[in-house]
Amino acid sequence: MSILREMEQRLRAAARPARAGSVDGHSQSALRVLGVTVPDLRAIVRDIAKRTKGEDPANVVGLARRLVGSGTLEARQIAYELLGRRQDVRATLSTRDVEALGHGNDNWKSVDVFACEVSGPCWRDGRVTDAAVKRWARSKDRWWRRTALVSTVPLNMKSRGGIGDAERTLGVCALAVADRDDMVVKALSWALRELGERDPAAVRAFLKKHETALAARVVREVRNKLVSGLKNPRPR
Repeated sequence: MSILREMEQRLRAAARPARAGSVDGHSQSALRVLGVTVPDLRAIVRDIAKRTKGEDPANVVGLARRLVGSGTLEARQIAYELLGRRQDVRATLSTRDVEALGHGNDNWKSVDVFACEVSGPCWRDGRVTDAAVKRWARSKDRWWRRTALVSTVPLNMKSRGGIGDAERTLGVCALAVADRDDMVVKALSWALRELGERDPAAVRAFLKKHETALAARVVREVRNKLVSGLKNPRPR
């Protein structure tokens, strides 16, 4: 039995009908949502990562592509998390490869896992070009715009290998200043808050320059984070 077929069977077996049908209980997606719990999904990821350890990168990329094309949200998550564990595999990807792997993402869960595990690390490591990420930031597709912003997180988050990159982060954030799509606004806040951990002076300067154009939520959450370390501190 192929690994792909086995993974599909394991996902079906782990599906929870009460959790299935939407991304988070209300958001819709063209992808099938099986309702697999996070612990069950992570167990599958650990197993497939162990079994493909040492596998030729081209074969791992091929498996990831088949998982992405299988039509379920959970299979995409497995593909992205598998690539996130394999720097040697990501090192073989081009911008075109990354875009193909992200094609069809239409919900925040898929986008965020993809951006944090695949597109962001590939951009940080020079596999994806700055021009491509800025093109995503200008896309008519809200999910690619969110992808561009969330891809800045691995540039700055220490636990994801980031060392801080204000220039590239703010270059993308500047393209989203006037965007009022809720998914983009939330991602912009996240991107700036994460950079604020590394370079608070740069984030303060960005807020000062764009304050009148930014969504109030972004200004509030980022300032809260800079001052208190929390996005939404409890009132005293």
